[in-house]
Amino acid sequence: MGVQGIGARLVRKEDQRFITGSGRYTDDISERHMTTAVFLRSPHAHAKIASMDIAAAKTMPGVIAVITGQDIIDGGIGDLICGWMIHSKDGSPMKMSPYKVMDPDTVRYVGQPVAMVVAETKAQAVDAAEAIEIDYQTLPALTDFAHAMDEGAPQVHEVAPNNLICDWQLGDEAATDAAFASAAHVVEVDIRNNRLVPSAIEPRAAVASYNAAEDHYTLYTTSQNPHVARLVLSAFYNVAPEHKLRVVAPDVGGGFGSKIYIYPEEIACLFASRTVKRPVKWTADRSESFMTDAHGRDHVTKAKLALDADYKFLGLKVDTIANIGAYMSLFSSATPTYLYATLLSGQYNLPNIYANVKLVYSHTTPVDAYRGAGRPEATFVVERIVEVTARKLGISPVELRRRNFITAFPHQTPVLMNYDPSDFPGLLTKALEVIDYDNYPARKAQSEADGKLRGIGFSCYIEACGIAPSQAVGSLGAGVGLWESAEIRVNPVGTIEILTGSHSHGQGHETTFTQVVAERFGIPNENIQIVHGDTDKVQFGMGTYGSRSGPVGMGAIAKALDKVEKKAKLLAGHLMEADPDDIVIENGELKVAGTDKKLAWHEVSLAAYVAHNLPEGMEPGLTEKSFYDPANFTFPAGAFICEVEIDPGTGVTRIANFVAVDDFGVIINPLVVEGQVHGGLAQGIGQALLEGCVYDDAGQLITASYMDYCVPRADDLPSFALDHLEIANPSNPLGIKGCGEAGAIGAPPAVINAITDALGTENIIMPATPEKVWRAAQAARPQLAAE
Repeated sequence: MGVQGIGARLVRKEDQRFITGSGRYTDDISERHMTTAVFLRSPHAHAKIASMDIAAAKTMPGVIAVITGQDIIDGGIGDLICGWMIHSKDGSPMKMSPYKVMDPDTVRYVGQPVAMVVAETKAQAVDAAEAIEIDYQTLPALTDFAHAMDEGAPQVHEVAPNNLICDWQLGDEAATDAAFASAAHVVEVDIRNNRLVPSAIEPRAAVASYNAAEDHYTLYTTSQNPHVARLVLSAFYNVAPEHKLRVVAPDVGGGFGSKIYIYPEEIACLFASRTVKRPVKWTADRSESFMTDAHGRDHVTKAKLALDADYKFLGLKVDTIANIGAYMSLFSSATPTYLYATLLSGQYNLPNIYANVKLVYSHTTPVDAYRGAGRPEATFVVERIVEVTARKLGISPVELRRRNFITAFPHQTPVLMNYDPSDFPGLLTKALEVIDYDNYPARKAQSEADGKLRGIGFSCYIEACGIAPSQAVGSLGAGVGLWESAEIRVNPVGTIEILTGSHSHGQGHETTFTQVVAERFGIPNENIQIVHGDTDKVQFGMGTYGSRSGPVGMGAIAKALDKVEKKAKLLAGHLMEADPDDIVIENGELKVAGTDKKLAWHEVSLAAYVAHNLPEGMEPGLTEKSFYDPANFTFPAGAFICEVEIDPGTGVTRIANFVAVDDFGVIINPLVVEGQVHGGLAQGIGQALLEGCVYDDAGQLITASYMDYCVPRADDLPSFALDHLEIANPSNPLGIKGCGEAGAIGAPPAVINAITDALGTENIIMPATPEKVWRAAQAARPQLAAE
């Protein structure tokens, strides 16, 4: 392998174990005397539990325990929390209802756990769960969240009258109204952002083990942030003291946000292990994942854009109702507020913005952060209304964007964010070149000759990554700081271990993190090891979400490397009788500049541990830590162009071309970045064309399996054309901006803008399935014939 540093297209080294079946996931964990847990779940979206009879289940073969919600309450386990306090515009706090591990009295969504069976085998546990008799008194269910606040709508929680959690605002309403009053043009759109199932390849799982001799707990779990999991399990849920609890997230097969949170099942497994004094394993099946993993998106929005006579943007007004589901989970309050409305300026010079967001309960699975978390919703609003505005005013969507792009940086938006430098016009220009925009009319004419409809759609997104700094998010209601930690351990032979608080669930950290170290010290990548995901090994960390592993996680590594480098140069200077300021590190050697004096990296490392000849006052060893709290968010941006061809006879949409040009700042590994972009684009296109949760009026999830919920397959996707502008972020030690969520953020509006362009109608709601597209095409045919 050798030395491959920043910018190298290094193949991911972790893939060797994944593609050979040697990965170690939570379900692979096996302990002596392991038991299996199965949860009995509510078949109703809203019901009172009049009675529960577990007597027969407890006597069935192999059953060790049947645990109820009351057992957990009696055991002193606390309610689940929301980690971000939001206040309504009148100053009142959000109406957060109690969220019990298993509520003994009332169920509020289909799939909510009501009892837990622990048995020797899964089959025995399933049989016993089916023997539990529950008398449900069903109640009216609320699934149409857009009407959650209507008079007479079913009430989800008493604490939130009319199901309203929070009536929140951001921006200057009076100034925005004044901008609209002076406008030459006003365009309005109604937007629905569809609900999604995260669909990670690995279902959630937990293995909980209680050691009575040491009064100590271990939890293996599918977590994106094991340290935060340990914190909330100890400090808020009263499962165990923090120093008596170890949380390990081994290999994790995807998360997309849905594995940030602690769910009832992990808490129940820890409680059960303490109860039965044996290890307890639970692994969700796919049906459980559909019903219980936190869903994403689910907004309805009315937006208005004001322009002057020269088509310059004057103001944007946005009214959104955001469905939170039956309960509030960890980030559920922040996603449709501070992670959403703060990005409504997009890439545009919008002097006035006012957003009003109403968070509401419904009798559906809880909704929380899903890949992009608020930024896809904001981008969809902005890029749809910009595209619709261009069409209604008869101006090119390219020209309209160019007239309104931000070109001077740093740029303070009216909704809190202060953008670092990028080149928005340059991104769009590059995308137009890559897609060969000048020849689009010829391609459209050919499609028409073939009886097809061709359309082109644009999406110029910006996102805020890193989800920091801590002081800023703390002032907005975040319950914790959002820094990151790193420890660099240089061993006596010169090999290096990086202990990071970030966690990988598909991002390639074991490869890219080594590249940062290899770049700094010039040592082979194979001599560098990444340690993460274990609270007994890494002191603390905030985990991976919000594209923070690069800008924040690697930022912490860079800061720790600075300390190691300083100490190594001090030691090398002492050994070679040179000024430490004259020491340079090149190709794995520490050299005295301008001379032939040099020491190999491993020689300096060994000297640090042998400690026979250290500078006065220097401690032995070569290990350093850093806690890095960024100065600002980072702001990846990009221009996506989608070209579709539609068969009006079937409604089938084919993506003919898709171009993504991004600014991710400094790119550590282009190969890994391209993989991240491909994955994000697949999810964004999936939302636009295929995916969408559907509940019936009784609260049953109709799309509860892959028979009815369609995720994209290889033949649904085109060969993407990717390019980059690499504009370093000045507020980040490595110039990184982040890349993990970009595709999911920018793709949906690009696809829908292309489809609506082809059809000549704006009346398409995601997902744009063949049936919807066919109906729209048929409705447009008389108009097309008249034209």
